[in-house]
Amino acid sequence: MRIAIVEDNQILLENLKVLLTGEPNIEIIGTGSSAEGALKSVDFSNADVLLVDLGLPGMSGSELIEKVKAKYPELEIMAHTVFENRESVFSAIKAGASAYILKGSRPVELIDALNKLHEGGAPMSPKIARMVIQELQDKGSDEQYLLSQREKEVLKEIEKGMSYKEVANKLNISPQTIHTHIKKIYDKLHAHDRQDALLKARKKGII
Repeated sequence: MRIAIVEDNQILLENLKVLLTGEPNIEIIGTGSSAEGALKSVDFSNADVLLVDLGLPGMSGSELIEKVKAKYPELEIMAHTVFENRESVFSAIKAGASAYILKGSRPVELIDALNKLHEGGAPMSPKIARMVIQELQDKGSDEQYLLSQREKEVLKEIEKGMSYKEVANKLNISPQTIHTHIKKIYDKLHAHDRQDALLKARKKGII
């Protein structure tokens, strides 16, 4: 596994070099202390994995990830950082990082994560993995409340094949009110017709 490292803390960089050089299956092919310097001096085309700090001086680690990933899409990238806030995590992942390990992890955990990443995994520190899961769960929960209770009732009756007039009669509301609900449903789901609205509502778990 050929690894490039970008880390501005020189002591940590040296410690990483000593740690990883001691692994029989790892070769360090280049290092940098800034994104700008790494882009000039490191041959990323010769690397399998990029281990990168996010809090770099000048260009951020996430910006570097995005630039390198765009040019070398096969390169696996691991964010190695003290940042555990939502913005940093999702910025790095969206930029192209497939792994996110917090500094302070035990050496054996870092090496194991690098190996898993190289093998096609997406290792993350437990705290980060929980954050990502929570984010997805919260998003899913938000989808449930995208429509009001009445809008859901209308959509469920339409799903049964009822006409707008039949839905109005069953729910004891006017046809004009039904059309108002339908318009809001279409707007919220970004749907262009009845079938599209039903399909999108099912995908979101609303009905």
